[in-house]
Amino acid sequence: MIKIKILTIGKNKEAWLDDALAEYKKRLQSFCAFEWILAKNDVQLEEFSKKEGKFIALDPQGKSMTSEKFATWFAQAAIDYNSRLNFVIGGAEGLTPLLKKNASFLWSLSPLTFTHQITRLVLLEQIYRAYEINRGSAYHK
Repeated sequence: MIKIKILTIGKNKEAWLDDALAEYKKRLQSFCAFEWILAKNDVQLEEFSKKEGKFIALDPQGKSMTSEKFATWFAQAAIDYNSRLNFVIGGAEGLTPLLKKNASFLWSLSPLTFTHQITRLVLLEQIYRAYEINRGSAYHK
């Protein structure tokens, strides 16, 4: 089973967002295990990321992919990263230069700017979508 850690700053402030994240976590529970690592600030996020080794950083300047290409990349990354994928989401100011520099891969969800809280939801949905694409289900049309 793949283990996914998501490192980010702060807690969710909205109940509806907690509900949406819980829904995707429930959908994904048979495919992977999740762990949220919540940092208090950028310095702590940098410290946590160092402990994880390789990580994928979400940044608008990163590589853009379609959902289909992400599904292919995700399946290969699970192999390349020994079934341990770590994602880093920056805070309100985005990723620090050090986080960008140390990232194994910079991935852009979109050229649009999202709050770090919405980014969490989009990330989980895209991971779920990747699994469904790779399974050949009708979820992704």
